[in-house]
Amino acid sequence: MTVVHNPEDARILHRQIRALVDAGHEVTYAASFTAHGVVPRPWVNGVDLPRAAQRKRVAAVWAARRLFKRMRDKVDLVLIHDPELLFAVWGIRNRPPVVWDVHEDTPATLSLKPWLPAPLRPPVRFLARMLEGTAERHMHLLLAETAYAGRFKHAHLIVPNETWVPDSVTPPGDDRIVYLGWLSKARGVVEAVEVAKLLQPYRVAVELIGYADPQSRPMLNQAVTEGLLEWRDFMPNDEALKRLDGALAGLSLLHDEPNYRHSMPTKIVEYMAHGIPVITTPSPRAVELVERYDSGVVVPWEDPKAVAQAVLTLRDDVRERRAQGARGYAAARANHHWPNSAKRFVAQLEAWAGVKP
Repeated sequence: MTVVHNPEDARILHRQIRALVDAGHEVTYAASFTAHGVVPRPWVNGVDLPRAAQRKRVAAVWAARRLFKRMRDKVDLVLIHDPELLFAVWGIRNRPPVVWDVHEDTPATLSLKPWLPAPLRPPVRFLARMLEGTAERHMHLLLAETAYAGRFKHAHLIVPNETWVPDSVTPPGDDRIVYLGWLSKARGVVEAVEVAKLLQPYRVAVELIGYADPQSRPMLNQAVTEGLLEWRDFMPNDEALKRLDGALAGLSLLHDEPNYRHSMPTKIVEYMAHGIPVITTPSPRAVELVERYDSGVVVPWEDPKAVAQAVLTLRDDVRERRAQGARGYAAARANHHWPNSAKRFVAQLEAWAGVKP
């Protein structure tokens, strides 16, 4: 169940659910299909839920709770993906095992939510910590990052945000850079637009793929109208990844925010998996990955000129561009290919559900 994420979410649908279905399990997927304009994939049993967005969350949580009560005798296990859904499952008796997949540092993300008034953030952050502790005592947890382990008392299975790495890739080209992921100020959307302006005279196209928050959409629409860049909005992950093939480089322009300091930007692994160099700001996990495999360039925080210069340097050095792409691809294939973690993920859920493999 999720009422926050797009039903086409890469981690939920294209990795976890696909792994369960490939292992022979039947999956009912409860998500906000109608609200996102998405049709359930034929290999899941889709159930529509309202969407939780901004301050409008209560109705979605109550709808999920009603669904949980109806379905509790029909399923072997429930996997939830939003902290809001903790309220949908608590206090219900005779329920199947519940697993919370912890995608992010929930308390740290509060600084990134403009809809939450600043005076409310400290008490809500405290409540979030309490919720995490209660969840650990009453249900099973999966963690998307090793760094999240410090927030909990016990050890939990790490299911990292890896990706499907293709068997072969196209060498990086010289006339297009891409960004894949959520678009917001904290994720560098302002810098991306400025980079597009700086690169326009050099005929290097900028392509952004991903949902933009309400604050960013007017700016992006204006940039598209002016012919500065191409913005494709949200695309299903399997379709979006195809757009990476043959790009000059992939951008990751996160700001220095608490929630990003200990998280690995999935987009970096996806860029590497498709054989293109990475251009990233110096968030610690991103630097660790890019420098370890020499698969890209690290630029300063909020510095569009440095990003544009890195792009032009790669454009003019075909040997280095292809070498970075090749090294990133080899590292992703060896160390970040989703099937390597999928088996552990499925086996753990089977054990919690009491299902014999």
